[in-house]
Amino acid sequence: MAEYILQILRSQLMVVFSWGLNSPTSLPCDKGLAFRVDGFMFQGEVKVIYNDGADLFEVHLSNGHIEEDVYADCLVDVIDGLVERTDDYCERVKKEYGLING
Repeated sequence: MAEYILQILRSQLMVVFSWGLNSPTSLPCDKGLAFRVDGFMFQGEVKVIYNDGADLFEVHLSNGHIEEDVYADCLVDVIDGLVERTDDYCERVKKEYGLING
C-alpha cells in the first residue's frame, strides 16, 4: 500500500515537491504511508492510511487533524489543501522566493 500511495503522489510531483516531503515510511502491516512535510500551512508528519472497508484513504496530520473518505484521485489535492495551498498562495510564493511580476 505504501508503494501505491507513493505512485499516487508521484503523479503530481511539482505539487508534492512544494510540500518538502521527506522521510517516507511504510506504516505497520502496510496500511499506508507516513512522511514529513514543511509546507506553508503545516509542518510535521502526515499519515495516509488506507481504509480497505471503504476503499478510501484517511489523511492524518500530527496536529490531530483527520481528513476521512478521500478518493485516490483526490489524495494529492486534499493533502495540498492541508499542507501547502493558502488563499494567498501565489503572493506567498512570490514573497518567499523573491519573485516579481514579469
